[in-house]
Amino acid sequence: MSQPMVCRGIRGATTAAANTAEDILEATQELVRVLIGLNGLKSDDIASAVFSTTPDLNAMFPAAAARMFGWTEVPMMCTHEMQVPGSLQKAVRVLVHVNTTKSPSEIRHVYLKGAVKLRPEWAVSEAEIQKLTSEKSTDEVDIAAIPVTQ
Repeated sequence: MSQPMVCRGIRGATTAAANTAEDILEATQELVRVLIGLNGLKSDDIASAVFSTTPDLNAMFPAAAARMFGWTEVPMMCTHEMQVPGSLQKAVRVLVHVNTTKSPSEIRHVYLKGAVKLRPEWAVSEAEIQKLTSEKSTDEVDIAAIPVTQ
């Protein structure tokens, strides 16, 4: 018996090295690439995505990085997280809504770099990251096509 198609959320988070467009894009690209790879996603599977950054990251919209993976028709928005004293800084988070037949236990959430301390049980190993970031998604486009604005 096949599973019905449902909409599920996939969470992810990472940290950027600095508040520059390049660092935000780089961190977000890695996050999205790993999320796609671990969950076997195609752009047509994505219903929507909400990206957030901590208030100290404002040099670039993280959603711009997702466009390199063919998410050109995906509704996306960016926002800032609450500024809670002592919370993780330079963080990029995402909530991706996907149409899937996978059960909740089959979904792989992705926490990288400094964000691992937020959800250690969803950390991705360096070996998995290396494997997934060396492969090119079938939906992926040239990163040079993404405009970097200041």
